[in-house]
Amino acid sequence: MKLQKILLIMLSAVTIAACSSNNAGLETPSSDLYLATAEVSAASSQIYKAGWSAPANYAYTNQNTLKIISWNVEHFVDQHNDPYVNNSREDDAQHMGNKRADLVIALQQANADIVVLQEFESAKLLREIASTDLADMGYQFFADAPSHTWYMNVVIMSKVPLGVMYNYGNLHTELVNWRDEDGEPATQSRLNTRTWAIEVYPSDTYSFVLGAVHLKAGRDERDIATRLGQINMLKAQFERFLNEDNNRNILLVGDFNALPNTLELSTLLAGTNAGNTFVDPLGASDFTHPAIAPVRRLDYAVMNHNMHAEMVPNSAKVITYFDAQRQDDLADHLPVVIEFFLQDAPVKKPAM
Repeated sequence: MKLQKILLIMLSAVTIAACSSNNAGLETPSSDLYLATAEVSAASSQIYKAGWSAPANYAYTNQNTLKIISWNVEHFVDQHNDPYVNNSREDDAQHMGNKRADLVIALQQANADIVVLQEFESAKLLREIASTDLADMGYQFFADAPSHTWYMNVVIMSKVPLGVMYNYGNLHTELVNWRDEDGEPATQSRLNTRTWAIEVYPSDTYSFVLGAVHLKAGRDERDIATRLGQINMLKAQFERFLNEDNNRNILLVGDFNALPNTLELSTLLAGTNAGNTFVDPLGASDFTHPAIAPVRRLDYAVMNHNMHAEMVPNSAKVITYFDAQRQDDLADHLPVVIEFFLQDAPVKKPAM
């Protein structure tokens, strides 16, 4: 541990001296600085990779980048009635129409390494789609943290290995600065199944924590207070990862149900260092909702400054795959895609 701390201190000093723009002119890393970064990251990762092994017979490719897509696909269910979920959309899948066929076409076009979907019934359904309609695309790894009583979950499938999943569904989060009609504070846990994090290992030398969310919808004070409570919880959980390794890369994707210029987003992005300060790479005109005629953004891919250093320049985009009506029939949100280089890069200290 003493050697690890010394290496981390040495790396920090070198990184500050070599500070440069996170994205401009970024190429696949090859310098001694990058190699030193990789060595320290590998040493630190032993804390959280203990007991983890790459799957037997799995071989990493020589790819230099990783592509991720996040998408709220709006009430996407299977053909089976779950007796523990009482909802007409889950009970009867007639509303699905061509949603499955069009999602398959869109995911084939996207060809992302990692797919994160919100309002999707289960990883079981996603695995079935991958094994039939997407059988030649290499998706091997699946995870979710489903609600016991609801059907709109957040799921992931991946071509690259996944590690420990952190399920926040059991946590109660406060409604920040909110009181009921009797002046009493409130907490909630019902929605927190839609927030989780998972370790991702896309190469032998690079890893990151991927958080995924579908935060509370709505615009009234109680809804905002609920989202703020969820965000405070997530920020606290991210600090746990950074306590293990302050160079940890963290990415958060999903439907935040909040506009970019809101208290919720400023709370999420704010921090005191490169690990806990987050970046939103999309622009003011990158709208995701409603899909038929987007006028607002509710969907995001934000990352801490540690990981922002590895973002492929201009890769964060809002995507459409069909004409407006067909796109809206598939889902009322548009997907967000983003790409990263698979090697740690020098981190620019965030402006405070």
